[in-house]
Amino acid sequence: MNPALLLAQRATAAVLAVAVAVHLATILYAAQHGLTAAAILGRTRDNVVFLLFYALFVIAACVHAPIGLRTVLREWAGWSGPGVDAALAAFGILIAVLGLRAAYGLFAA
Repeated sequence: MNPALLLAQRATAAVLAVAVAVHLATILYAAQHGLTAAAILGRTRDNVVFLLFYALFVIAACVHAPIGLRTVLREWAGWSGPGVDAALAAFGILIAVLGLRAAYGLFAA
């Protein structure tokens, strides 16, 4: 694997580890305190910290996932060359657009 891709995947893995832990802790807190969807949306609306946290989460995922899928497709499916890179770049962009749109939707709700 390309050293730059390896470094990017490892760095985003570290970000994702923290982000997933915080996300799960938040879900547990909401569930234990009986927060409704309306109460959760009330807390996320206009909350810049929430938006920045989930934007970072999305960006880490949209970098991390395509790199891992690239390795799987190259090793298991034998798909190599510029086609796999183009398809996975498109996949990463799709994840970014959808994820950032969702985070902003909760921020602006």
